[in-house]
Amino acid sequence: MHFDWYLNNRFLLNVYGRYFWYLEINRATQIFAAYADNEFVGVILAEIKGEEKKQQNFFQKIYVKFVGMIQKIFFKGGADLYEDTTKEQLAHYLKSNVLDGEIIFLVADPDCKIKGIGTALLNALEEKEKGKRLYLYSDNAYTYQFYEHRGFERVEEKEIVLEMPKGKVPLKCFVYSKKI
Repeated sequence: MHFDWYLNNRFLLNVYGRYFWYLEINRATQIFAAYADNEFVGVILAEIKGEEKKQQNFFQKIYVKFVGMIQKIFFKGGADLYEDTTKEQLAHYLKSNVLDGEIIFLVADPDCKIKGIGTALLNALEEKEKGKRLYLYSDNAYTYQFYEHRGFERVEEKEIVLEMPKGKVPLKCFVYSKKI
């Protein structure tokens, strides 16, 4: 993730990073983490229909609501536009498709000497949720090619321009899907 594309203020980057993590971890019904030599090197979060949330933290939910309100007030041309675009893309795809869940977040430490961490995390999720159709959001600020190389199909694409404190940020927003 390249939050630094949008902000240059270290404090705001920290606030947003925490907001993003709390938002996603509280939605997750599946969480797989990877460790190498007792060091955290990656995680995948997914939300699968009908499964119980793994973590529900009151403080984190309040933090998400508060920062979300601030974000909507001060960064309307960024956060709202991105969220509206992804919702629109998913709604369009759902007109002719049924989905079982979403891959919310996947990250692997790029500095880790062990390669294949992201693939191993994705494989663990796929093994656990075999036969389900999952989707994910991505954009050209992520390594979306990772998903294409693992059989995910790009099913929606739209170009937008975010109005951020650092200026205009052109993005291509994608929705990917795969039956695992």
